[in-house]
Amino acid sequence: MKSCKIFVFTLFQLLFSQLIFSQNIVVDDTFSATQLVQNVLLNNSGCATSANAAVTGDNFSPGEQSYGKFTYSGTDFPFSSGVVLSTSRAHRTAGPNTDLISEGSTSWLGDSDLEQALSISGTINATSLEFDFTPLTSQISFDYIFASEEYHDAAPCTYSDGFAFLLKVAGSTTPYQNLALIPNTTIPVKVTSVHPDIPGSCVAENETYFGSYNGTASPINLNGQTVKMTAKSNVIPGTTYHIKLVIADEQNYKYDSAIFLGGGSFDVGTNLGPNRLIATNNALCTGETYVLTANEAGINTYKWFKNGVLQTETSSSYLVSSSGIYSVEITLGNTICTASGSVTIEYSNPPVLASPVTLVQCDDNNDGISTFNLTKLDAIIKQGATGLSAVTYYQNQNDATNQNNPVLNPTSFQNTTTNSLIARVTNSNGCPAFATVLLQIANNVLPVINTITKCDDDGTFDGITSIDLATLVTPQITSGLPSGLIVEYYNTINDAVIQNNTLSNNFTNTTANNQILYARIVNGPDCYGIIPVTLQIVTFNVADFNDQTVYLCAGSSINLAVAIGFNSYLWSTGAILPSITTNATGNYTVTITNSYGCVATKKFIVAGSSEPTITAIEISDFSENENSVLITVSGSGVYEYSLNGTNFQDSPFFSNVLIGQYTFVVRDKNGCGTANQTIEVLDYPIFFTPNGDGINDKWQIKNLNSNDITSIFDRFGKLIYTFNGTDFGWNGLLNSNQMPATDYWFVTTLETGKIVKGHFSLKR
Repeated sequence: MKSCKIFVFTLFQLLFSQLIFSQNIVVDDTFSATQLVQNVLLNNSGCATSANAAVTGDNFSPGEQSYGKFTYSGTDFPFSSGVVLSTSRAHRTAGPNTDLISEGSTSWLGDSDLEQALSISGTINATSLEFDFTPLTSQISFDYIFASEEYHDAAPCTYSDGFAFLLKVAGSTTPYQNLALIPNTTIPVKVTSVHPDIPGSCVAENETYFGSYNGTASPINLNGQTVKMTAKSNVIPGTTYHIKLVIADEQNYKYDSAIFLGGGSFDVGTNLGPNRLIATNNALCTGETYVLTANEAGINTYKWFKNGVLQTETSSSYLVSSSGIYSVEITLGNTICTASGSVTIEYSNPPVLASPVTLVQCDDNNDGISTFNLTKLDAIIKQGATGLSAVTYYQNQNDATNQNNPVLNPTSFQNTTTNSLIARVTNSNGCPAFATVLLQIANNVLPVINTITKCDDDGTFDGITSIDLATLVTPQITSGLPSGLIVEYYNTINDAVIQNNTLSNNFTNTTANNQILYARIVNGPDCYGIIPVTLQIVTFNVADFNDQTVYLCAGSSINLAVAIGFNSYLWSTGAILPSITTNATGNYTVTITNSYGCVATKKFIVAGSSEPTITAIEISDFSENENSVLITVSGSGVYEYSLNGTNFQDSPFFSNVLIGQYTFVVRDKNGCGTANQTIEVLDYPIFFTPNGDGINDKWQIKNLNSNDITSIFDRFGKLIYTFNGTDFGWNGLLNSNQMPATDYWFVTTLETGKIVKGHFSLKR
């Protein structure tokens, strides 16, 4: 960036100023538009006529234009003379590169044609040179360099002035064609489209066409430039064209740019067609011929050259059969115009293929017909070469040569009667080579594989388990076979033949207990053979090996046993029989091994339990139908409770118990015994009617024991009557006299010591 350039003049610089000046371009801005076109660009060539030349720019002051002719006598710039068009004063573009060109004004207008051609807006400070010309030949071209102060820091990632070389038929309304493009693209040449990599900001863009960043000794006073580039276009001889060469600042006048057009490089020549190069993938193929045509209207004289050496051919066409740089000089009729054209022709050798190659496939039914995956030969045929086309297969050489009837599904080709094919491969230039492919059916002797057993050792005993085929099966297949073979596994024989749906070596069977797989033995691309493999999953009865909890009753022993008939048993106690007897609680395991060596383990959890002991029964009675009973027991078991031995429940509490006699039963759920006790649930009547009708004639409490005593009192506390559980109760008399109808009170003392008090009514 030249935002600040400091001049340090030394005695050395002063002494050699003339030498330095002579190595910079010199700009003369006094030339007219016609002079710039006819005398500089066309260099008075007789191959085209020009007219209507016009130049547009800015006149900073008398004698200071934004355009002019430049000359150069050094070796660091590709043009010795030419035309310069700038967005600043033209003479400011002359080196050395010691100060920043960043001048202009908003009153210096832009160019609408340029904006339309580049799809931009806001151009200012435009300079253009335009003229009409009529070519005598079929092609025009001219050389140029684009240079700019915007080649600094990260500016190329974002900012660029614009320029274009605009061509159209004179007087037509068709849009201009821009010739200032990156070769073989439609991308305009700009700072943003041609620059090297700028680390941390943006990657390189078309770096091939970037010339250099310019130091202070540069012959031009601009920060950077492209390489010498050539703009060209086909034209129609005798047709008048209008061309406009234009450059402008974009958005603002800062950081100016310029285009340098090579003097005399506006060449009106002939088009021999594009270069045919290996690098651009359009070279000719070995053995191919190519006709160059330089037809120009009229009776002309033709001279053909190969690598600069004059050839004997004098017609308008030349037959090429070898690499070289071919050029032609055409003297047009009786004119002074000598048109020229050149083209570079290269030849590309066809790829070197492996041939013949053989592909061996297995046959699922021994009929000699099978399905081949031809693509397995692709890499072998190419011998590892890169940059080649895909391999295409044909059933005969004629089809392969003419690219007719290719094999449409090379991954699944059925040979039928065809036992050989032709493979075609081209390089990047389209040059073909051919290889012979031989198809064979495998007939190798394969081993007989016994049933492969695998223990169902994942603990589920469902006949489904993971099998490492590479470890368990493959060694049995390859034993005795040649080394280097690879084994693949498939669910069906058809999949094995066409290598479809290859199974993982870490395989989990999908059919419980028994499953058949097909092993494909592979030798490189070839099938060595296919054999069935029977898998047997050895499992156990899952119910026999579930963890089991058993209960040991206090003071007893228990027998722990598993099924008989296995090869070995090993208990955690060290016992080696199918069963053991123990009188201690705890965890016990037994590991069994069957005849296949499969192992299973069963766990017994021995828990303690005991017979229940009833320690208390709490009866809440004399409550009509809301009586309840709570039983308290002791013991280490898990108990359940019942009234009269039916309908057991987990709770020791019974509610809503009717009056009566009950045998309460408590039992251990784990079978370690029961306990029972008979109880009475009591209640008393709230009145009685001693009128001799046989209904409620006596007041009594049912279900009393013989030792239970009941005393009856009147409301004054006088003892009226006393009876025990065997008595029939009170008849309402005292000393044979009827007691009055009123309320009476009672006190019942049970043999358990419980005292119940209440009152009732005597009704008459």
